[in-house]
Amino acid sequence: MSEVEKAQGAAPGGDTIFGKILRGEIPTKFIHEDDKCVAFHDVSPQAPIHFLVIPRKAIATLTDAEDSDEQLLGHMMLVAKRVAKEQGLNNGFRLVVNNGKDGAQSVYHLHLHVMGGRQMHWPPG
Repeated sequence: MSEVEKAQGAAPGGDTIFGKILRGEIPTKFIHEDDKCVAFHDVSPQAPIHFLVIPRKAIATLTDAEDSDEQLLGHMMLVAKRVAKEQGLNNGFRLVVNNGKDGAQSVYHLHLHVMGGRQMHWPPG
C-alpha cells in the first residue's frame, strides 16, 4: 500500500502508533529524547537518512496546533537541525510535515520527517 493510499484511509482521533511508542508499548531506539519531543529513524525510509521528530504532546495535525504550541514547534525544528548534524547531514536535508488527508498524513500525531543523504528533487509531490 502506498503512502498516499495509507493517508486516504487514515483519520484523526484515537490512539496512534506514535502514542504507543511514547508510552513504551512499542520498543523504539530514540536518537534524541527530551521532555518535549523524541526522534527516531523511520521504519520505511525514503532517503538514506530519514528520521522523525514527534512531540510528546498529542497534536493530531499542524492545523490543530494552537498559539500556545509555538515554543514546542520551534523546539522541534531546532531538534531536527541538531539531530541532522549528528546524523552527518552536513550538505543539507529536507523537512516535511504532512498535514491532513490531501497532505498525505497517515499518522494523526504531528511529526516532522527529516530526510537527507542524497540530492532531494523538486517538486516533491
